[in-house]
Amino acid sequence: MKAYLILENGDSFEGISIGAKREVVSELVFNTSMSGYLEILTDPSYAGQSVIMTYPLIGNYGVCLEDQESSSVFTEGLIVSELSRIGSNFRTEMDLDTYLKLNDIPGIAGVDTRHLAKVIRQKGCLNGMITTQKYENIQEVLPQIKAYKVEHVVEKVTSDSIHTISSGNKKIALYDFGAKRNIAEHLIKRGYEVIVVPASTPAKKVIAMNVDGILLSNGPGDPSECTEIIGEIKQLIKSGIPIFGICLGHQLMALAQGFKTEKLKYGHHGANHPVKNLINGHVYISTQNHNYVIKESSIDASIAKVWFMNVNDQTIEGLKYHGQPIQTVQFHPEACAGPQDTEFLFDEFTKMIEERR
Repeated sequence: MKAYLILENGDSFEGISIGAKREVVSELVFNTSMSGYLEILTDPSYAGQSVIMTYPLIGNYGVCLEDQESSSVFTEGLIVSELSRIGSNFRTEMDLDTYLKLNDIPGIAGVDTRHLAKVIRQKGCLNGMITTQKYENIQEVLPQIKAYKVEHVVEKVTSDSIHTISSGNKKIALYDFGAKRNIAEHLIKRGYEVIVVPASTPAKKVIAMNVDGILLSNGPGDPSECTEIIGEIKQLIKSGIPIFGICLGHQLMALAQGFKTEKLKYGHHGANHPVKNLINGHVYISTQNHNYVIKESSIDASIAKVWFMNVNDQTIEGLKYHGQPIQTVQFHPEACAGPQDTEFLFDEFTKMIEERR
């Protein structure tokens, strides 16, 4: 069956329908990873977005359910150049097309995804519609496509209730703004009891748990929209409990400290983004998935210093806060999917906790 991708600027592309045969409008982002498509599909940070994979062949090793980063698919749609119909891997449990159908995720194959990436790089972030209906007059659907906004997505991806997923002598409260499974796995591997708390959990409730540390997770959407969460983080700061923030957690902490965020032209999405540690000069390759960054000019040098910077565009990738046991990074040190260069940051978090104890 034919499928069509219509961009808000009026560009349209014809391809082959994959996954669910339903229409979806969403924000479009491109990801430059060569693998890790299952981790990308199940990363809650993609809620409200459809992903364009720039690597030309996707699905070649099938679907290994153990590699899912959450229990659901949060990506709105998938756009690929070529979809492999056979998964060549001893761990594979099904092909990618079947997986998309089972999770009601529409997609399109047979389009020039590298050209699409160039369009977004030139024009900035765009909305798009994936559909199996051929519209004779594209102009009639453009208002609907242009009107789409990624809003209130943290509420859609967070946990329903507080729950513990491990046991240990020390406790970490993991604020779930759309947390990837491997964040908790890294904490468990270091011997921590991980208590997952929903995004709306009051700070006083977490502080009363007598936890040894707090991790602010990754998540989707515009961080400045999360005003109530930012207010609770301000209370967490006053507690003196060591805090580590990742991606959205990094941005929310900055906003709670009085800094500002801004939207990038087309965001950072992929597993090959170089970041430089400005303290020791080392460069690491990182996994990234975000459209917003901390505005450098808004950072008060008396409150925080820049820890990491993006080598490609010099945007802020990490902050250390003066006189506070707080460190945050914009990229994903849990590295799923992606290089494991920055896994040591979980040990940095552990060190902060031990120093406080």
